[in-house]
Amino acid sequence: MWDDQGRLLMVRRGRPPGEGLWSVPGGRVEPGESDAEAVARELLEETGLIVSVGDLAGVVERPGPDGVTFVIHDYAATAVGGVLRAGDDAADARWVAVPDLDDLPLTPGLLEALREWGTLPPAPAGGSAAPDRRPGTPGTPGSPETPGDGRAPGTGSGS
Repeated sequence: MWDDQGRLLMVRRGRPPGEGLWSVPGGRVEPGESDAEAVARELLEETGLIVSVGDLAGVVERPGPDGVTFVIHDYAATAVGGVLRAGDDAADARWVAVPDLDDLPLTPGLLEALREWGTLPPAPAGGSAAPDRRPGTPGTPGSPETPGDGRAPGTGSGS
């Protein structure tokens, strides 16, 4: 999700997995909930923003604890209301300019996935596509997720 200044919406995880790492907002799909409903709910809970959910941006699989594999669905979204603020399991929420992403401790694989999906521009020649800046805590890329039905929507793309 992007603002009108071309900045990406990011949250700093306040709880495991990925505590202290920055990622796109997202979370678990609750029983009976569609991906779009989960994206809208998670964004409201984590960022205070009311959104219109767009197209699927991409899907990644990431290992979780105890041999669980998380299947993460990231969607485009557009803010239609609300006020940006950190909430639920997000310790911070902010709009981040693309060049500033390299200065944040990000969930592993986040930038690679966003670049692969065409959401972010390619890494500069000779530069790292996605530095691993983990502060020593386990994390998962793309969006936070918990075991359940294995689906975890996020909002890392689109305008």
